[in-house]
Amino acid sequence: MKLSEKNKDFFEKVYQVVELIPHGRVTNYGSIAKYLGSPRGARMVGWAMNSCHQHRQDLPAHRVVNRVGLLSGKNHFSHPDRMQELLEKEGIVIKKNKIVGFKNHFWDPVSELSMD
Repeated sequence: MKLSEKNKDFFEKVYQVVELIPHGRVTNYGSIAKYLGSPRGARMVGWAMNSCHQHRQDLPAHRVVNRVGLLSGKNHFSHPDRMQELLEKEGIVIKKNKIVGFKNHFWDPVSELSMD
């Protein structure tokens, strides 16, 4: 799939937000989309995350999960267990591919990065 310039710009903005997610915290696709002014763009954020490994090896992609804390992107890592391993190294407990205490680990870019 060839990306348009508009999509490339959006993907880069997604990556810039993901770089800011603190160690031991996670966010979700929809929250990133909302922060970027595209509240219905969670799927587009997912596409950006799916392709990030080809462009940005240093991106903490493991910190982006679905809206209920499910490790929905795990199959896009080098090994299906890699996402869980990285999160566990940061002190996050995972059971059945889902973050335990998701709300306690959730980082909301809308409130954390507000321009007050």
